[in-house]
Amino acid sequence: MATSAAALLSQAERDRATENENLRAEIQKRVYDAFSIFDHEGNKTVDVREIGTIIRSLNCCPSEGELNDMITEMEEEEPTGYIKYEKFEPVMMKVILERKYKPQSEDILMKALEVLDQEHKEHLTIDEITKFMTEYGEAFTQDELEEMKSAAVDQEKGVIYYKDYVSLLVVDE
Repeated sequence: MATSAAALLSQAERDRATENENLRAEIQKRVYDAFSIFDHEGNKTVDVREIGTIIRSLNCCPSEGELNDMITEMEEEEPTGYIKYEKFEPVMMKVILERKYKPQSEDILMKALEVLDQEHKEHLTIDEITKFMTEYGEAFTQDELEEMKSAAVDQEKGVIYYKDYVSLLVVDE
């Protein structure tokens, strides 16, 4: 009886190890695929300015400071302006496996935007969102602001119905 219990336990451990290996392989493929999209020369390097986009495409949402720390970890001792896949992959594997920099939930995003809507009108004007995104917290760049507005602004009314916009921001696991 003890032998069969040990055998079952051993089989369960092997199954768990196989699941972990499969998960790692799946994550490695996602990391490689995301990196490869920006590897225009096919030489396993990408422009350092693309790293934030790649990381965010992998459903990781570090702050700009955290992103800069990650880039510093990935760069060569003498920065070249490019990041090699061999430096990128282990950092991203660790980040993903440790579930760092996870995106916020729909509920939290909605509450944050509702706080900004002090008049409870269920939308924000372009001027309001521009002020909030450039003057408070970690300020958006002009490019980031324009990209956000292109996705968020209702073209007919010229406002951001944030309930609709939040649904675009939410990432399904």
